[in-house]
Amino acid sequence: MTEEMPKVYDPSENEPKILQKWLDGGYYKRRAGVGDCTVTIPPPNVTGKLHMGHATDDSIQDAIIRMARMRGKSTRWVLGTDHAGIATQTKVDKKLKSEGISRLEIGRDKFIDACWDWTHEYGGIIVEQIKRMGCSVDFDNERFTMDADYAEAVRRVFCDWYHNGLIYRGKRIVNWCPNCTTAISDDEAEYHDEHGHLWHLRYPLTEPVNGQDYIVVATTRPETMLGDTGVAVSPKDPEKAAFVGKTVKLPIVDREIPIFSDYHVDANFGSGFVKVTPAHDPNDYAMGQAHNLPQINIFDEHAVVVKGYGEFSGMNRDECREAVVAWFEEHGLLDHVEDLDHSVMHCYRCDAALEPWLSEQWFVAVDKLKGPALDAVNSGKVTFHPARWTQTYTTWMENLKDWCISRQLWWGHRIPVFYCDDCGWEDALLEDTDVCPKCGGHHVHQDENVLDTWFSSQLWTFATQGWPQKPEQLEGHHPTTALVTARDIIALWVARMIMSSLYFLDEVPFKDVVIYPTILAKDGSRMSKSKGNGVDPMDLIGMYGADAMRFNLLTLCTTNQDVKFDANIDKKTKQLIDSPRTDQAKSFVTKIWNASRFLLMNMEGYTPGEPVAETAADAWMFSRLAKAVKMVTEGIENYTFGDMARGVQTFFWNEVCDWYVEVTKARLKDDSTRLQAQRNLMFVLDTSLRLMHPLMPFVTEAIWDTMPASVLDEKDGVLERAEALMIAAWPEPAKYEKFIDEDAERSFELLRSVVSAARSTRARYRLSPKEQLVALARMGVEDQQRFSTMTDLAASLGNLELTVAGEDAVKPAASIGVVDGGVEVFIVLEGKVDLAAERARMEKEIASATKELTAAERTLANEGFVAKAAPEVVQKKRDRAAELKETITALQSQLADFE
Repeated sequence: MTEEMPKVYDPSENEPKILQKWLDGGYYKRRAGVGDCTVTIPPPNVTGKLHMGHATDDSIQDAIIRMARMRGKSTRWVLGTDHAGIATQTKVDKKLKSEGISRLEIGRDKFIDACWDWTHEYGGIIVEQIKRMGCSVDFDNERFTMDADYAEAVRRVFCDWYHNGLIYRGKRIVNWCPNCTTAISDDEAEYHDEHGHLWHLRYPLTEPVNGQDYIVVATTRPETMLGDTGVAVSPKDPEKAAFVGKTVKLPIVDREIPIFSDYHVDANFGSGFVKVTPAHDPNDYAMGQAHNLPQINIFDEHAVVVKGYGEFSGMNRDECREAVVAWFEEHGLLDHVEDLDHSVMHCYRCDAALEPWLSEQWFVAVDKLKGPALDAVNSGKVTFHPARWTQTYTTWMENLKDWCISRQLWWGHRIPVFYCDDCGWEDALLEDTDVCPKCGGHHVHQDENVLDTWFSSQLWTFATQGWPQKPEQLEGHHPTTALVTARDIIALWVARMIMSSLYFLDEVPFKDVVIYPTILAKDGSRMSKSKGNGVDPMDLIGMYGADAMRFNLLTLCTTNQDVKFDANIDKKTKQLIDSPRTDQAKSFVTKIWNASRFLLMNMEGYTPGEPVAETAADAWMFSRLAKAVKMVTEGIENYTFGDMARGVQTFFWNEVCDWYVEVTKARLKDDSTRLQAQRNLMFVLDTSLRLMHPLMPFVTEAIWDTMPASVLDEKDGVLERAEALMIAAWPEPAKYEKFIDEDAERSFELLRSVVSAARSTRARYRLSPKEQLVALARMGVEDQQRFSTMTDLAASLGNLELTVAGEDAVKPAASIGVVDGGVEVFIVLEGKVDLAAERARMEKEIASATKELTAAERTLANEGFVAKAAPEVVQKKRDRAAELKETITALQSQLADFE
């Protein structure tokens, strides 16, 4: 033992020390090995901070990397950040405005300099937070999407696709943010349910139809009627057939527009007549294309009505809406108004309502790219975990439209297309130029737009590893092992990475896609700073330690993708009060420390040696250990972290600590059995620490530093103890298979059942552990044979006068029965418990609980209470009702024992 362990484990003191040990040792860097495990971190925004999604994602990735490293593989976890075009430009713009500086006044170059200053000042925050989590990424080789070599890769991709006809410029409808003044991807738009109206407006017919002088169109956006160029009806609506081919006079602008039928129209929506504004609605744009309608853009980039519309020109969208409705009402053309709740697209950055807007943008033609990307998943080259996300991917790919990649920003990868003002030449170039190669003119300028952030990040797995400058660096490390990410960027990022990697490398970018759960607030809503319900992972680390936070998050990684995080937050200060589940995880960390400390305090005279199953408890423990090795290994390999993490806790706490260590204590006091008991305990502890290290790296490493060498460190007959647990050998399942012994497990489980029955009965009836109880264990013939060698030990551990009998044995008088693990154990309570008093006590408790349950159910049945009370109050009442039902059932079961 190198040093004595402190009595109390303090994460705040120990974790920084262990972290420094890892960094000083250079253990995070790639080492030569057999096989490869390369993982690229989904690059967080350069100016971002760690949130619960990051913490979950990084905990999973670190577990994958740490196990692979211990298995002797060549490992590399690529760290990097994304320049986050819109987010960073918005922050810098806001900062400059606070200083009285206008972006437009200082110009593009100085503004980009300001962006670089911002990233240098704030860009390292999240990296330091990831480091504090204990994530074993290669911090010495950090990447950034605006690095010169990465920018070269982005430019190469654009130019190749441009010259191969996969990138084009066109005028099409895009989602436009009038606040950020840039296009937004369809997949980045956030939909908010809003209360609105459905206005029914009268459009006069140029000539009557069936005695009607006008038609009524229904719209949620009357302001866009200024740009109407048609009215559509459904071909499935026979009542409207007579109107097809006729025209109406568009009010206000006095424009004659046609009525036509189109399958886009829902005959049951509104009046059945739909106004068509091709420049301000995607469906209308499609109908306009099909019916050759003019495209009239009535808004500028700020969603302000352009010149030419009289009193409406210069109004913003909201002002124009009110004015148009007022005009229709004033002229007797407002038929009626209905209330309508509908979904409205908003900018994911500034929350402004997006405007479908016709503008000239750059697009990627995806038809040639999406087929191979679909095949890659359908063939199994890329596998989603959980598997159900495969359908999300395939559905999106099958319906994929051309991708708008241009953004009207200054911060980002500028589109490398150059134009000659003299002769009209245009081309995409790998190098900048100020001379036209066609006419020799010097009036050459570069496209003002930058590329969508997702365009650059789609190259992440290979542009971070040397491509295209040094493609040999990819050999053996690409495809990467796994991509761990959130479900909401399956379309934004995952699909595009697969498309680009297949195109440029002719291979998939990763073999597995692991979708981690969405971490929600305690009430089930999305975590948000504005709502004050977000949890800062650094607060959790400060309160409970990184190990506890990581372990708790891993237990939440089930196939259910929405997980409520158990945390209480002060409503006024918005500060974390506590997190009961994380506190429980900290208790497990403390248990690991205390159990290890106890064992290491009893290692006097210890020398390394092979584990030998001298007792039934040894054989049981070794078999359980072998299965734990298999469970953890396969859990990380198959990405079933929730089940695996909970299984680890059950194994170490309940089986190793509560049973094996307790049973083996007596052998530590006997000189004749002490050394082998020490070796067996050290074997179990050492293996357990190695298994738990990828999940809780700090506490396991801290314990490792105090441990003596074990047989697990032996190589070719020589003890070669690793410098750190994180580079010690992984317990391979194949080497532990020899320990699996089903009979030994069953024998010891019988003992556990009998002793547990005695202990639970003592606790229930408040009987002293020192008072011996009479017990009868009823079991089958085979179990009786297995248990024959365990009877004395069970009697000793349970302080029992124990009899073992067959399944037809008669239940003793005045006894209560406990069924556990296929064994019936009857504990005689005569003379130990006042049975009549106990019966009366339980009947009273049942009556009290039943009365409270009736009242709770009556309250919950009150629709007024459920509708008006705060959700947390209603949920608390429901939880209490469920708790009372369980209490009543348990008491009735106990009462039945007395009959």
